[in-house]
Amino acid sequence: MPRSERVTFPGVNGTTLAGRLELPDDGQVRGWAVFCHGFALGKNSAAASRISQALAGHGIGVLRYDAAGLGGSTGSWEDGTFSTKVADVGSAAAFLDGRGTPASLLIGHSLGGAAVLAAAADLPDAAAVVTIGAPADPAHVLELFAEEDLQAVRESGEARVDLGAGPLPIRRELVEELQGHDLAGCIGSLGRPLLVLHSPDDRAVSMDNATQIFGAARHPRSFVCLEGCDHLMTDRAHTDRAAGIIAAWAAPYVDGPHSPGPSGA
Repeated sequence: MPRSERVTFPGVNGTTLAGRLELPDDGQVRGWAVFCHGFALGKNSAAASRISQALAGHGIGVLRYDAAGLGGSTGSWEDGTFSTKVADVGSAAAFLDGRGTPASLLIGHSLGGAAVLAAAADLPDAAAVVTIGAPADPAHVLELFAEEDLQAVRESGEARVDLGAGPLPIRRELVEELQGHDLAGCIGSLGRPLLVLHSPDDRAVSMDNATQIFGAARHPRSFVCLEGCDHLMTDRAHTDRAAGIIAAWAAPYVDGPHSPGPSGA
């Protein structure tokens, strides 16, 4: 049976990130992956936890972790920016590399999908990238905020914003970074296989975002619709389906010899 192990590792700015390693059965390990959760969701969100556990059942070990200031990770949530989220994908990959199990696969849900797209260029061991319900532009997250909250952030530099799971402090630096990041450039120069998973029923991040990501990417690229799936992937049948698709698609990049990093595509 696959098993889970608690781990901690250094993040950026002196933080310590709390993670879970989803471990395949001994002798069944095909490869390793990093899973980056969505904005403010945490490693125990349905998408992060269930997909990671299901992938371990397919022989792919996965490290999922909490962003700084969430769950068991140290640091302050309000100090985080999109750049720190991207950098901590690298922190997670460095942890796996340090234990002799380098990540050949980067997986991100929602804003985590944008983060792995931006992080991939600096992670040569990553042979392939998967996005799930990801925005084509990190600034899409700001559409979740009420206009008066955004105005308060612009005027005072910080405001507490409730996105449904309780109020979180949001600073002007985060807003400005989300608005200023060129994700299209990262996608166009990704240089490795990309799998885009998205639901036409996603009401938080529309299907148009998947179309834009896929259009900006170069081959090899794949696009699979997760019909009937909501953005948070609350139905286990949907997370199991997503994991099965990822495991099958990723086989050339996690099974046997491959050449990690840019493919020149």
